[in-house]
Amino acid sequence: MKKIIISFVVLFFAFLNTKAQLENPVVWTYTAKKISPQKYELHMTANIQSNWHIYSQDAGEGPQPTSFSFSKNPLVKFEGKVAELGKLEKSFDPNFNSTLKFYNSKVDFVQKITLKSTASTIVKGTLTFMVCNDRKCLPPKDVPFSIKIQGK
Repeated sequence: MKKIIISFVVLFFAFLNTKAQLENPVVWTYTAKKISPQKYELHMTANIQSNWHIYSQDAGEGPQPTSFSFSKNPLVKFEGKVAELGKLEKSFDPNFNSTLKFYNSKVDFVQKITLKSTASTIVKGTLTFMVCNDRKCLPPKDVPFSIKIQGK
């Protein structure tokens, strides 16, 4: 009897783990691209499973827009706002009673920075996003990230 209960508990948690993995339709990647001796672009790229979308930083009224919060780093100066590179979609959503802006498939969020020295450093932060499909939305999710910047 004890073996049956242990087997049931193991199967139950395996099922929950599988279900949680299915409910994660966005994979994020983080890279730094050197564009001049001390200037870089930080790329936070969302690869989105088909039939899902994430919202723009200016999403419209209702859903959680994608946002970025960067940790303070004395070696880094942030230049402007995070840009969005991808095919921006706009559609009226009766659930939110608003015209919403979102991305399907892939979007690349780009933050330009300048290093204040030639030393290597790490840029850390947290991004927040919400993902939806035509049937449901998942709760907003906070994802910590770090991007290594190779100095001279």
